Amino acid sequence: MIIKNCKNITFGKQNEIVEEKAIHIAEGIIKSIEPYSKLKALYPDEEVIDAGNQYVMPGNICAHTHFYGAFSRGMAIPGEPAKGFTEILEKLWWKLDKALDYDGVRYSTLVCLIDAIKHGTTTLFDHHASPNAIDGSLDVIAEEVLNSGLRASLCYEVTDRDGEERASAGIYENERFISKVQQGLVGDRIKAHFGLHASLTISNKTLEKCLEVCPDSIGFHTHAAEGIADQEDSLAKYGKRVIERFAETGVIKKNSILAHGVHANFDEIELLAKAKTWLTHQPRSNMNNAVGVAPIEEMLSKGVRVALGNDGFSNSMWDEWKAAYLIHKDQHHDPRRMNGYDLVKIAVENNAELARQTFDGLTIGAVTEGAAADLIFVDYYPFTPLTAGNLPWHILFGFRESQITTTIVAGKVLMKDRKLTTLDEEKISFEAMNHAQKTWERIE
Repeated sequence: MIIKNCKNITFGKQNEIVEEKAIHIAEGIIKSIEPYSKLKALYPDEEVIDAGNQYVMPGNICAHTHFYGAFSRGMAIPGEPAKGFTEILEKLWWKLDKALDYDGVRYSTLVCLIDAIKHGTTTLFDHHASPNAIDGSLDVIAEEVLNSGLRASLCYEVTDRDGEERASAGIYENERFISKVQQGLVGDRIKAHFGLHASLTISNKTLEKCLEVCPDSIGFHTHAAEGIADQEDSLAKYGKRVIERFAETGVIKKNSILAHGVHANFDEIELLAKAKTWLTHQPRSNMNNAVGVAPIEEMLSKGVRVALGNDGFSNSMWDEWKAAYLIHKDQHHDPRRMNGYDLVKIAVENNAELARQTFDGLTIGAVTEGAAADLIFVDYYPFTPLTAGNLPWHILFGFRESQITTTIVAGKVLMKDRKLTTLDEEKISFEAMNHAQKTWERIE
């Protein structure tokens, strides 16, 4: 296809806003960016999409999410409200994941994929749990990701909290799915990590089994020091802090993802930087769970590769930008903290590099020749000057997900003029409602 009448926000190595040039896409890749007249002359038979003078930019990337948590929306937890993070896990998440069957896994995935397409998030790193539907659960998720047209890296969280048999099943599910991905049996839009829940629910015995079967080329995806209880548990059981424990055992490596790191100290930050491990920031979730604010600016200054996720919150990643921009200022009582360029480093540059590393070196997150054709159209009319230099603040204070009109992944249109093309939202929502009600009944 050829996209014309577009104002291209390139991001990539040198962000620019390029006007009066069209985009030629073939085989899922941006082949060239030239004046429309030139491209039309070269490729007269290509489909032409008129962007209508909208901004065209790379799709957003979510570095840590949980499709399985979708059915928590509006769910009342019986009894007194949870007074801390551990109680939130026990009263909500560990009941919800146990209540999911395979249909619940499928439809909680589908509603999240719809949400991602509508909000312009084109690549997602999911961390799954369904203790009563483990075997083949990643195949169910992968099938729907492929049907949707999005990209995703998947894993199953291994944990000891449901007993040895289910811990072993979780290990095998990761091992089986990773092998399937490595053999090229699931398509190039699906990749895999090896999932671990968190230090406080994984014994050394189970962790050793995970390390034995995880290929060197595959990174782990786990939570780390999200709540203070995770640190306290690790110190009590192993005499080490969480990230120290993970570093010594081999969980921390170049392609691993650690989510949160709220309670990481200076030494742990140094370990993350040295290993070039990814650390994902999820400010909306951290505020909701009242676990604290991660030392993200300190991590950036020490060279930690910080990326941005949402921990299962909505896939409106610009809302995550805004939460990150504000919470660090409020936490430190200093309006100079976490400026817009920091957020571009995290949410654009680092998320794109994580995606590139995961998807076999494919350039993702840039409107440049040779990059994946993962694009969104933004219907934004600035009333103050918009430049490559001040773009972060336009995104923070002007861009809204409701302004996204078109989503394209690998050159395939998933939403055009706000109408989904690959998924039937009405039908899926109807089916999801039925399965959500059954899930709630099992919890009760």
